[in-house]
Amino acid sequence: PTDLVTPVKSFLNILDSLGIRCPVKECDEEILHGKYGQHLSNHKEMKDRELYSYINKGGRPRQHLLSLTRRAQKHRLRELKRQVKAFAEKEEGGDIKAVCMTLFLLALRAKNEHRQADELEAIMQGRGSGLHPAVCLAIRVNTFLSCSQYHKMYRTVKAVTGRQIFQPLHALRTAEKALLPGHHPFEWKPPLKNVSTNTEVGIIDGLSGLPLSVDDYPVDTIAKRFRYDAALVCALKDMEEEILEGMKAKYLDDYLNGPFTVVIKESCDGMGDVSEKHGSGPAVPEKAVRFSFTVMNIAIAHGNESKRIFEEVKPNSELCCKPLCLMLADESDHETLTAILSPLIAEREAMKNSELLLEMGGILRTFRFVFRGTGYDEKLVREVEGLEASGSTYICTLCDATRLEASQNLVFHSITRSHAENLERYEIWRSNPYHESVDELRDRVKGVSAKPFIETVPSIDALHCDIGNATEFYRIFQMEIGELYKNPDVSKEERKRWQLTLDKHLRKKMNLKPMMKMSGNFARKLMSKEAVEAVCELIKCEERHEALKELMDLYLKMKPVWRSSCPAKECPELLCQYSYNSQRFAELLSTKFKYRYEGKITNYFHKTLAHVPEIIERDGSIGAWASEGNESGNKLFRRFRKMNARQSKFYEME
Repeated sequence: PTDLVTPVKSFLNILDSLGIRCPVKECDEEILHGKYGQHLSNHKEMKDRELYSYINKGGRPRQHLLSLTRRAQKHRLRELKRQVKAFAEKEEGGDIKAVCMTLFLLALRAKNEHRQADELEAIMQGRGSGLHPAVCLAIRVNTFLSCSQYHKMYRTVKAVTGRQIFQPLHALRTAEKALLPGHHPFEWKPPLKNVSTNTEVGIIDGLSGLPLSVDDYPVDTIAKRFRYDAALVCALKDMEEEILEGMKAKYLDDYLNGPFTVVIKESCDGMGDVSEKHGSGPAVPEKAVRFSFTVMNIAIAHGNESKRIFEEVKPNSELCCKPLCLMLADESDHETLTAILSPLIAEREAMKNSELLLEMGGILRTFRFVFRGTGYDEKLVREVEGLEASGSTYICTLCDATRLEASQNLVFHSITRSHAENLERYEIWRSNPYHESVDELRDRVKGVSAKPFIETVPSIDALHCDIGNATEFYRIFQMEIGELYKNPDVSKEERKRWQLTLDKHLRKKMNLKPMMKMSGNFARKLMSKEAVEAVCELIKCEERHEALKELMDLYLKMKPVWRSSCPAKECPELLCQYSYNSQRFAELLSTKFKYRYEGKITNYFHKTLAHVPEIIERDGSIGAWASEGNESGNKLFRRFRKMNARQSKFYEME
């Protein structure tokens, strides 16, 4: 029937208040009609519970479930397992694990044990309470822990918490392999000359790849390096996301396979004093040399134009400066330096004439490399390009000027030197084809007296330029204090006294502690208006005050041009004024400071005044191509070595 109507409420109330006797055996209870259903369901629940109630028929007392063996637990819960399995198959597609886990989580949360429930949930989702090995590796490196120190921490944490939060050392080593060169496959077209096609090459001995004969100079040093091509591949794979993002940003199709042109900045620098302090390790020289590279920019040929898809924002950070070779040797030891760097240079030369095939974003892409050796200080440039040392009469690594010529013509010089020309000049020096005397021959080759073995780009290293110029200003300050312009013949003791006066005053006024060797930080603080004003307090003559202040003011206007990474954006006005400022600076040197610069000039003053505009026109920047990133890497290396050397007391004492 479809014409049923809900009875009126008063009738329902009377119905619910009727008493009914319970039909269940041994329960003669009278229940109101309204509560009859609930009463019956209670009986049903009790009956179900009785099914599972264990009747102990004597013998051993019943043990708790968790104290049983796995086999006994299995036996006791077999009926429950069967029921859960039936439920899972019917409701959850057979996922017994999910049903049990959820049941367990609900039981924990019902008892307010939320922390335990959260941990269990994390494990279920695959993010256990332990850290990823790569994260542990980052922690170990960033906190400067040696392997043994890390292992001690790992053991302690595991013992105290009962959980493996940090991963063991072997897991860190495995993670490290994926981050170091030699992990990704690649290919060169054509194959690199004299370089193995094996791509699984990690850290190798610095001397590998060096053909040794009996007559050769014995190379007694410890050196480690990566193979250059494997290191470049590793750097590119690290930047995979940035490259693909850069292509998107330039509205290029992400399936374009190139060719990509990668510009590399190369840096090499010697480090003094990396001794182990109290170490009992092998006897090695207390000096080291590091060679590293930085990926500066990447462009892709698109139609008739080249589109830049990546540019290093912080080219002087140690984070983008990739180490390539590390040797415990003295940079002045020419034989060892050439022996260890020559295989590396051979790989570099081979890569210039070949293309790299590397998978990126699932597509095989082509890369070409342009190498620019700019991160060298003057000492090393002269060493690797076969020039005479810094005190030579041939003052410059960019042009052929002598010290006398440079002091007479302070500003107008152009860059003429190059690696190819240096090689030709060495050949002339070696063979003396015109049968000239030593002086004539030296004048012909303009100071090239050894075989150049690394191609560098004729440039100025901004960091060392700053340090070199600050050293010169430091000397000028001393001479102004001693009024050398009045009395040029002064004893050494007198000069020493000027230096002590200056040091004492700078310490008092500027909080600048005297240094044995000028550092970058000291140079930055010394080259400031405050420093000049402090020095002027020690000088009586007002006219000299004006000259010194103007000299410093001009220098501070010139400095940002060769220090900034992109002068056209960062200081366009100063870039435009550079030629004027440099000419005025030169004029001051040749008039007010004639006592110091008559017939001579320092190497870096010459470079600063004569070559900066031309280099910026060629490269767009000087600061971006400096060796500062490599110097920062040196600092890290020193710290790692001191922290990890056996029995080192250095950091404990600080």
